[in-house]
Amino acid sequence: MDKLLNLHFPVARPPWTGLGRRLESMCRKALYEFDLLKDQKKVALALSGGKDSLALLYLLKAIAGRGIPDFELTAIHVGGPFSCGAGVSEGFLKGICEELGVAYLSCESKQKRETLECYSCSRERRTLIFEAAKSVGATTVAFGHHRDDSVQTLLMNLLHKGEFAAMLPKVPMHDYGVTIVRPLIYISEDEIREFAKMYGFARVVCQCPVGQNSMRRQTKDLLVEIEKKFPNARDNLGSASLLYGSQKALSK
Repeated sequence: MDKLLNLHFPVARPPWTGLGRRLESMCRKALYEFDLLKDQKKVALALSGGKDSLALLYLLKAIAGRGIPDFELTAIHVGGPFSCGAGVSEGFLKGICEELGVAYLSCESKQKRETLECYSCSRERRTLIFEAAKSVGATTVAFGHHRDDSVQTLLMNLLHKGEFAAMLPKVPMHDYGVTIVRPLIYISEDEIREFAKMYGFARVVCQCPVGQNSMRRQTKDLLVEIEKKFPNARDNLGSASLLYGSQKALSK
């Protein structure tokens, strides 16, 4: 790490601009409405190095101990030639975490090109993240899924399964002994992209040859086409997905 001390790493922290204040406010809203970090002393964060996970890292670090009880944050990165976020170097992420005072752990994906497919890769990455989180005593794992991710999930479930189901803000993973939380669930991808450009951490990181033509990517492209006919489609689907999450939370 000594070799990295003189390098510049993009770090976003308060005092915020207007956009930063808005994003922190929406993140706090999700934390409060869905009890995402209630009674948690240690929290793990899945850090791919993309704009979403880095935005979440900066926001949670800024929020910790300010209006909510402080918590210890650990960033967990899954590397490997075909892992999501493979375009970001380990030194880059370590440098950011060092400047923020956030603990950093890395794991290695074993995926090979000849057997690569989204489901098994995602399952492996989550298992690695969950086990790393538990190794430091964290049973809550924060992911950088935003409102648009939830909209895409809603569309995929409607079109492929005939089910009205979006991403939930809080998901207990009983088989793994951890709980997934999504503090960015109220925030749009465009807002995160603008935030990333403003603070210099907007990068294209996913180099997965399979992910570029995945069902999620096709659904994302379909949504763009739908918006040409129905300009408010994304906002309306976003509202529907958030209503779904709220109703599920109230039913528990």
